[in-house]
Amino acid sequence: MASGNAIRGTRVGAGPMGESERGETAPRRHVSYWCANGHETRPSFASDADEPDGWDCPRCGLPAGRNYEAPPAPPRNEPYKTHLAYVKERRSDADGAAILEEALTRLRAQREG
Repeated sequence: MASGNAIRGTRVGAGPMGESERGETAPRRHVSYWCANGHETRPSFASDADEPDGWDCPRCGLPAGRNYEAPPAPPRNEPYKTHLAYVKERRSDADGAAILEEALTRLRAQREG
């Protein structure tokens, strides 16, 4: 059921040959970055721009550097902490026992009175 009247999507401003109407592109250079998994990423930069020392690998998300032999180390992931772990960072066991005893004393006083 193919018809010769198919509607084709085009982009506003696109010429019949694609993007050639927009003029010449700026001179570019490609810089290689490697991650700890050995993936190479080659983004392009304007020839007069300063390239960054690091780049994120689009394949695995690890940081990538320009030295193939010594790529940046993967970031260390901290395990998820529970609420109790955060409380134990702020208070010692003796402080916790004192606070618990104080709260229990107040509850007992409310029950009696």
